[in-house]
Amino acid sequence: MRMIRASEIGTYLYCHRAWSYQARGVEADNLAELIAGRELHERHVRLTLTSGCLRFLAYTLLLAAIVITAIALTGKLLAG
Repeated sequence: MRMIRASEIGTYLYCHRAWSYQARGVEADNLAELIAGRELHERHVRLTLTSGCLRFLAYTLLLAAIVITAIALTGKLLAG
C-alpha cells in the first residue's frame, strides 16, 4: 500500500487534474514559476524562524532587565 502525503491531498483538493498529472509523473510546464515559488517559501520560512528567535531574545533581555532592576531597587530599599 502506497503512503499518501499531505501535500498530495492538498494538490488533489486544489486541482484533481494537477494531482492526476503528478501521480503519473508528468512534468509541469511552469517549472521556472514552481522553482521561484519554492524559493519564496524557503525565504519566508527563514525570515519567520529568524523573527521567532529575535522575539525570544527580546523577551529574554526584557526579563533580565526587569530582574536586574528589581534586584537594584531591593538593594537600595534595604540599604536606605
